Amino acid sequence: MLDKIKEENILFIDIETVGQVPSYDQLDERTKDLWAKKMAWAVEKENKTPEELYKKAGILAEFGKIVCISAGFIVTEDGERHFRVKSFCGNNEKMILTAFTALLNKHFNKDKHMLCAHNGKEFDFPYICRRLLVNGLPIPKILDCAGKKPWEITNIDTLELWRFGDYKHYTSLDLLASIFNLPSPKENMDGSMVGRAFWDDHNIEGISEYCINDVVTICQLLLRYKGLPIIPETNVDVIEPFITDDHEGE
Repeated sequence: MLDKIKEENILFIDIETVGQVPSYDQLDERTKDLWAKKMAWAVEKENKTPEELYKKAGILAEFGKIVCISAGFIVTEDGERHFRVKSFCGNNEKMILTAFTALLNKHFNKDKHMLCAHNGKEFDFPYICRRLLVNGLPIPKILDCAGKKPWEITNIDTLELWRFGDYKHYTSLDLLASIFNLPSPKENMDGSMVGRAFWDDHNIEGISEYCINDVVTICQLLLRYKGLPIIPETNVDVIEPFITDDHEGE
């Protein structure tokens, strides 16, 4: 399968998410109750309160929101491959999603196009779709899997490829980067730090940089899977990010 895929038709993506509010005590009573019900299994298993577990809110689309989407693609210039990557990030999720889906609808809207993410089929792709619906936005063609059979969904998941059918097996992007001799994408930040970076430090630029590093690593990893040379760091072109400072509901 991989040998038939043209790298130029792939948009590599990663998302960063946080809870919809900074802390548990800022939730309304209805949401607190729903959160407690959703986390009932974890309360028992981890012996923690719903409040203590709220740091996990960002991983659930019903209680979290997207604060950054980074996307990159391969182009060939003067016989050399370059990787161009851009972030859509900030405080206003609807504006982030609107700008990102405009990119998809304009440049990645044909049957030949594919998305690629690490754990994308279980996290990034459905999370984006769910948050699009919550924000009243249409789902782009490349993400719309309604009515499709599993084998008709062509988007690529680097974790799924590594599993080779072993669905109980999870391997982090950082570990795969290490065994394929790629730079770690987690040198300055990891997923557990995004909430604090967003709510406490207001470090949108740092989140964007971290997300971009993941996207670059996903691209290089797929090239390794295909037995192709990786793209030199000097040929990674970071495009000026789309940043919104507008706050929703203000």
